[in-house]
Amino acid sequence: MKTPGASQGQSASELISKRIAELGDWRGETLSRMRKLIKAAEPDVVEEVKWRKPSNPAGVPVWSHGGIICTGEAYKNNVRLTFAKGAALKDSKGLFNASLEGNALRAIVIHEGDEIDEKVFKALVRQAVALNGSGKSKPARKARS
Repeated sequence: MKTPGASQGQSASELISKRIAELGDWRGETLSRMRKLIKAAEPDVVEEVKWRKPSNPAGVPVWSHGGIICTGEAYKNNVRLTFAKGAALKDSKGLFNASLEGNALRAIVIHEGDEIDEKVFKALVRQAVALNGSGKSKPARKARS
């Protein structure tokens, strides 16, 4: 059986590992560390590679479980983890620091030297998995007083 997002005989996990190795700097190390935390938080996570195109032949690493948990992208100056349903997650520790204005997405942008609270990050991943399993995708509305 072929893994979703796989091509040319390589599994999505192999393609993600290749992408991390190609980065060869702090961005690869960061993406690798975050990948390990995602897998630790949800051992049954599915790795995929989506949105492959000529301008981005490597595609985008995606971690899913009953729906997309988050994507992981490396840019020149940062690594960005975008949670598909981040707006519906409780982020009491303030890990989300980008895409805060939308109704669905939330992102964690990590710059070189930034520290991420691993316990809090894993809790966000577990929340995203639970939300995917619940069938809900919108943030709860606050009751009017």
